[in-house]
Amino acid sequence: METRTTQPDRQHVVAGLASLVGTTIEWYDFFLYGTAAALIFNKLFFPAFDPLTGTLAAFATYAVGFLARPLGAVVFGHYGDRIGRKSMLLATLFLMGIPTTLIGLIPTYASIGYFAAVLLVLMRFLQGMAVGGEWGGAVLMAVEHAPEHRRGFFGSLPQAGVGAGLILSSLAMAAVSKLPEDELLAWGWRLPFLASIVLLGVGAFIRLKVAESPAFETLKASGTRVDLPVREVFRKHPRAVLTAAGARMAETTWFYTVVTFSLTYVTQQLGLPKALALDAIVVGAALSLVTIPLAGHLCDRIGPRRVFMIGTVLLCLAAVGYFQMLATRDTTLLFLAMGLAIGGVFPLLYAPQSALFAAQFPPEVRYSGISLSVQIAGAVAGGAAPLVATSLLKAGDGSPWLISVYLVALGLLALFCGSRLRAA
Repeated sequence: METRTTQPDRQHVVAGLASLVGTTIEWYDFFLYGTAAALIFNKLFFPAFDPLTGTLAAFATYAVGFLARPLGAVVFGHYGDRIGRKSMLLATLFLMGIPTTLIGLIPTYASIGYFAAVLLVLMRFLQGMAVGGEWGGAVLMAVEHAPEHRRGFFGSLPQAGVGAGLILSSLAMAAVSKLPEDELLAWGWRLPFLASIVLLGVGAFIRLKVAESPAFETLKASGTRVDLPVREVFRKHPRAVLTAAGARMAETTWFYTVVTFSLTYVTQQLGLPKALALDAIVVGAALSLVTIPLAGHLCDRIGPRRVFMIGTVLLCLAAVGYFQMLATRDTTLLFLAMGLAIGGVFPLLYAPQSALFAAQFPPEVRYSGISLSVQIAGAVAGGAAPLVATSLLKAGDGSPWLISVYLVALGLLALFCGSRLRAA
């Protein structure tokens, strides 16, 4: 990767913090939907089904956002490599914030029938496109501004936005969940979605303050931009796309199984309160705010690939113990399980990806390359994670052992693919 100065100046810090704030807002919007899909949408938009089937239908609309991600990666990756990283970050922020606000205004099944679900799917599709384009730009702004020996740490800052967004969305949903059930279903659930319009304004203001990526400015000055970056990625870098996507699948499945499916499992299967499950997720996410930057710092010491490989081994070990801890119905073990899953295993898998995946592609196709790799994995594995987990739970007669087997298999795939990635 191209060299940069050795000490972070003001723009390095501004770029890192702006990426953190922007990704926090976008992940708040994205996770809010997942939480509502697990706890509320089956009752409001699919009331004609039994509870488990209704949950599957709600998770199907949730998965649409992941299926839209590769399209977002193609569109925003193209213009991010052609026009610039900064403008695409602003565009994706609005594409995420406006549909999220509109979800808070959609009539339910009781008012307009299944057309309500159609509108929900459309908004979710737009959200997915936004995330598909946003991640690549956010991490590149952080990594390409950073000094060479600090790319692991600076690249981890936008990754920490996942934990922050998860905390905000979980706290927002936990707050309205304290309302009486009839008030929650009538109007309370809408408030966290409508609040997104305020966060949108904050995010846009902050991202306008960031200068364009130095790597892109150099690329523009040299006149070496390619006409069709996506075609160039698949023509010259197919192995990098496949190995990065394969490495990513275990992490994204692990994360969405823990933060989305577990809500359904803990509340419907184990009979524990919604608020307790949400509080446990908030604790794990709060821990990740510290452990993700620490994992990024560790990347600068021993290398992103090595940190990632350590994380995959821990995932394989944790895949079994996690569900065993939940099944005890013990509050302490529930919080410990969520803390280890979100604040321990996940950061070691997620923090290295910014610097590691960026190193697989040259600057002229980097936005497209990392976006496609990550979002293909998200579409194949992440969006399907709650659906697959729910189906495997059903196949296991209520026992999650098949889910553990599935997670271990993806962990082994990640080990193989990670070993084939070029060291950053």
